[in-house]
Amino acid sequence: MADQSPVEESPSRGRRADAQRNRQTVLAAAAEVFVTSGVDAPIRQIAARAGVGMATIYRHFPTRADLVTAVYRHQIEECAEAGPNLLASADSPFDALRQWIDLFVDFLVTKHGLADALQSESDRFAALHSYFLDRLLPVCAQLLDAAVESGDIRPGTQPYELMRGIGNLCIGRDSDPRYDPRRLIALIFQGLQRPHAP
Repeated sequence: MADQSPVEESPSRGRRADAQRNRQTVLAAAAEVFVTSGVDAPIRQIAARAGVGMATIYRHFPTRADLVTAVYRHQIEECAEAGPNLLASADSPFDALRQWIDLFVDFLVTKHGLADALQSESDRFAALHSYFLDRLLPVCAQLLDAAVESGDIRPGTQPYELMRGIGNLCIGRDSDPRYDPRRLIALIFQGLQRPHAP
């Protein structure tokens, strides 16, 4: 009896794995399309980018709001998971923090379009905003603490203040090609750094 179990479970497990891969592919494609064409981009454009049929998208995400919400959550997760990975692999905690903030800025550029799309569903957006803070504030705090402990930055910077400030700097980037928030964010990092003795 035990010998038959893996064989019996295998097809459905394979289908689940395929479905999960399709879902991840659609989310990645939708995120790219939203950045270039906005959240109102045709579903067929997302399907073409993902290399799947439109029916596959509707099977996973019955409404556009479902897709937008899922993209937003997926990007929050990617940003959250990047923090500890960067801390483990970067040359210093300061470099890990700087690289994570760079990813956070990339996320925020997409986030503004997603936020606009969800304004009509305020409850759903409020839940996503809470999820955003719950997942990303601890990651930012961990990176800041590590950079303080290593002596790279001055103590006292609050994760919420840093994330809120960077979020505010990112507003308006899409509507003004002369404005690059990364220049001002670089100045923030210069101000955070503790001067090293010569």
